[in-house]
Amino acid sequence: MDDWKMQQGNLGPEPDDAYDADMAMLDEARQPLSRKVPIASSKINPYRMVIVARLVILAFFLRYRILNPVHDAIGLWLTSVICEIWFAFSWILDQFPKWFPIDRETYLDRLSLRYEREGEPNMLASVDIFVSTVDPLKEPPLVTANTVLSILAMDYPVDKISCYISDDGSSMLTFESLSQTAEFARKWVPFCKKFAIEPRAPEMYFTLKVDYLKDKVQPTFVKERRAMKREYEEFKVRINALVAKAQKVPPEGWIMQDGTPWPGNNTKDHPGMIQVFLGQSGGHDTEGNELPRLVYVSREKRPGFLHHKKAGAMNALVRVSGVLTNAPFMLNLDCDHYLNNSKAVREAMCFLMDPQIGRKVCYVQFPQRFDGIDRHDRYANRNTVFFDINMKGLDGIQGPVYVGTGCVFRRQALYGYEPPKGPKRPKMVTCGCCPCFGRRRKDKKHSKDGGNANGLSLEGCYQWHYISYIVYSLRLTSKYFLYTNSSRR
Repeated sequence: MDDWKMQQGNLGPEPDDAYDADMAMLDEARQPLSRKVPIASSKINPYRMVIVARLVILAFFLRYRILNPVHDAIGLWLTSVICEIWFAFSWILDQFPKWFPIDRETYLDRLSLRYEREGEPNMLASVDIFVSTVDPLKEPPLVTANTVLSILAMDYPVDKISCYISDDGSSMLTFESLSQTAEFARKWVPFCKKFAIEPRAPEMYFTLKVDYLKDKVQPTFVKERRAMKREYEEFKVRINALVAKAQKVPPEGWIMQDGTPWPGNNTKDHPGMIQVFLGQSGGHDTEGNELPRLVYVSREKRPGFLHHKKAGAMNALVRVSGVLTNAPFMLNLDCDHYLNNSKAVREAMCFLMDPQIGRKVCYVQFPQRFDGIDRHDRYANRNTVFFDINMKGLDGIQGPVYVGTGCVFRRQALYGYEPPKGPKRPKMVTCGCCPCFGRRRKDKKHSKDGGNANGLSLEGCYQWHYISYIVYSLRLTSKYFLYTNSSRR
């Protein structure tokens, strides 16, 4: 019977079933891209009880101290009481952010359903990624190269990623190491995307003591991994040779391959330099696929000006990227950071591109994690209290602080534009018979130019609402958005 129905064309999903499946997919795409996950009451309530108990004990202690002065040393007593009150007040302020901590959960599948539909152009927003460095002898070029490689290999449309390197020390070593990094990226990026490598910083990937064969089913993986590890070791040797060469600066300064002197020989007086290593015209990997853009930037330096800070370097990158790519979002990283999660930018887009709250979000701050620390973290180098307690608590009341790195900004917010305006609540209008409530209705002939029949100007129908709505995104799984290398310790 089934064979007969198949021949007649009557076997298969009914049109209503296919329609229901499409509608279910559309409904799923319309759902919010993220949600708040409150901390379980079984975890937070005992902590709140401890806070209340400490507050009560503190009140009794201060009452005793104030009502029992030491007359023989009134000055010392008054000084100690003032200090105790100040410390008590600062402790209370420190407890406010910890009262309502929250977690956040993102839905990457909904993001793909909404902005990455089959047969249609990819609608994900472009992202400009800034990496800042100064002295390659203090910030090793190999560490910076791993950061750049993790960015170029991230899981995001390649035509929407642009990586800008800020060299505030105008070092030829940084310039040449980036040239070598761009060449190695032509082999590393397709390897990561073919086998879904995590993390995508080669130094950390090859040194992790984990089962790298887990979930790998391609027969050629072992062979290609061995070849890639050999390629990376040769890449490290080339970078180390550049570092050894840079230890001794020639008296006449550095000379480029074309015979011209390096413009940044005088680090305090040189013109601005911009070099595109990878771009749309020639940035392709070994398999012929397009690579993300990689741009070297060294801002202009002149004597007599205080332009040696990171904020100025970031401003220069904002201006340069605004001319070259002008992506609506920007991620800034330190040179010793790398993306431990290749989907980190997608996680941020779940907040910034959310149709409900996205336009009100100024930036998304990622937590920091550290490598190269002892197992028990006896010296608290991981800053667990700050990133996992204080920042979650700040997110519960309004939003976390910007910690200087690992943050995705909205370009429009940095340019000084106001947040989107919402509709103004209309005022109550009465018929005029009761002057105590509302205001009287005006006739059309009495309305001003540009006003409506009720005398309300079109411009007055809306008002600006400045809502500082900042999101601190944390995943609930064991994977984290961002790690930092051991040099951050």
